[in-house]
Amino acid sequence: MEIWVPDLDRAIADWAWLLESLGYTLHQNWDNGRSWRLNTTYLVFEQSPALTQTHHDRLAPGLNHLAFHIDTPDTVDLITTKAQENGWTLLFPETHPHAGGTQQYAAYLENTDHFEIELVAASSQRAS
Repeated sequence: MEIWVPDLDRAIADWAWLLESLGYTLHQNWDNGRSWRLNTTYLVFEQSPALTQTHHDRLAPGLNHLAFHIDTPDTVDLITTKAQENGWTLLFPETHPHAGGTQQYAAYLENTDHFEIELVAASSQRAS
């Protein structure tokens, strides 16, 4: 998946620590972009000279959010805390961590460029 961003340096600051926390490794690095890879999946963040807008609107047609499976609710909580420390905003705080429904343990977060992620626990069991 390739995501065009309005500011590459800001995108790297927002995304690098997150992707690396999820097990991704830096795959490619060039003047206008970076990519991170996990197994056969890779994510590209590029500040393209062909951009027609300077901001992302997750409520417009196109990408709404990226979802990542996280092993446990405890790990969701840990990454959510770290995300907030890195400038991400918790969405739907009034229903967190069940904004996706009571059957799901997840965090929905938005970064400074208004890209949204969902961190959803693959297991609903919390560590004892």
